[in-house]
Amino acid sequence: MQLRRVKIIGTGKYLPEHVVTDEELDLKLEVPAGWVNKTTGVGKRHYVGEGETSSSMGAKAAYAALADAGLDFSDIDCLVCTSGTKEQPLPSTAVFIQQAMGQEDSGVPAFDMDATCLSFLVGLDVMSYLVDAGRYKNVLLVATEIASAGLNWDEKESAALFGDGAAAVIIGPAGAGESSSIIHTSLNTYSKGARYSEIAGGGTRKHARGYSEEQKQFYLFHMDGQAIFRMASKLLPDFIAGMLGQAGMAMEDFKLVIPHQGSAMAMRLMRKKLGIAESRFMNITPNHGNTIAASIPMGLHEGIQQGRFQRGDRILLIGTAAGLSLGGMILEY
Repeated sequence: MQLRRVKIIGTGKYLPEHVVTDEELDLKLEVPAGWVNKTTGVGKRHYVGEGETSSSMGAKAAYAALADAGLDFSDIDCLVCTSGTKEQPLPSTAVFIQQAMGQEDSGVPAFDMDATCLSFLVGLDVMSYLVDAGRYKNVLLVATEIASAGLNWDEKESAALFGDGAAAVIIGPAGAGESSSIIHTSLNTYSKGARYSEIAGGGTRKHARGYSEEQKQFYLFHMDGQAIFRMASKLLPDFIAGMLGQAGMAMEDFKLVIPHQGSAMAMRLMRKKLGIAESRFMNITPNHGNTIAASIPMGLHEGIQQGRFQRGDRILLIGTAAGLSLGGMILEY
C-alpha cells in the first residue's frame, strides 16, 4: 500500500450549453438512423460554443469546486491542469486557467500534467504525495477538454464518441480522526499500443511548418478502437487483479467504481471482465460522451452529487489511456 492522508474537499463541473444528439450526428456522418447510438451508447454530448476555450471552461469548473469546498482562490497553494488536450502548445493550459479565473497576479504555481485520458488520475496520485508531505495544503486539479476541435469526421466511430467539458477537484490534508485517504495507485504503460490512439502532428516530429493543408490529418485525432479493445481486454483483468492483490482488497469492497468513460464497448468490457455490479458502476457516458481526462473527475463529481457514496466509503477509479496505459486508484472518500 501507499497510504496518503489526503481528502477530497470540493468538486465542480462545467458542460457547454451546446448539446449534440446522436440523431444530429447520424445526419452529419451520413450513417443510417440509430447507428451512432448503437455504436457509441452516448445519446448526447456537449460541444463548446463560439468564444469558449479550455481555460474558460476550466475556470468555471474550478470556481464551482471552490464554492463546493467553501474556499476562496487565496486558499489554493497550487493549480494543476490534468488534461489530455492543450489550449496551445506553449505555455501550459494551467497558466491560462489561472488567467481566466482573474488570478493572473496571484503567483500561485500553475502547471500541466498530461497522461492523456488518465491525466486526472495521475495528477491526483502525484499531487497527493506533495499534500501528504506538507509541500502544499490545498491543490486545485482541473481537467478541461475540447475534443470536438480535433475530431476526424472520416473516422466515424471515434468521432461520434467524444464530448467537451471540464471538471475540477480540490484536495487537502485529512484532518485528525478522518479516514479520508488514497490507499493505493497502479499505472502500467505498454507502448506497443502507442499508435492506436494519437494526434501525430503539432510537436517537433511533425511540426506545423512542414505540412500543407492537404496533410492536416496529422493534426486530427486518430483511434483504432478495435486494436485498443483487444489489447485492453487482454491486459485489464490481470492489471486489476494485481492492484487489488497488492492492496489486499476485492471488488466487493468498493461502494462505487468510477471508470474512464471511453465508450459503450469499454463500459461493457469493464463490467463483464471485472465482475462489477451495475449498481456499483458509475456510467455517465449517455449524457456526456467521452470527455477524455475530464471523464473520471466528472464521474466523481456526479457520484458525490447523486449520493452514490458517503464519507468513509471506498471507491475505485480505473481507466485506460493512449500509450497504451492502464490506471487504477483506490481511495477512501
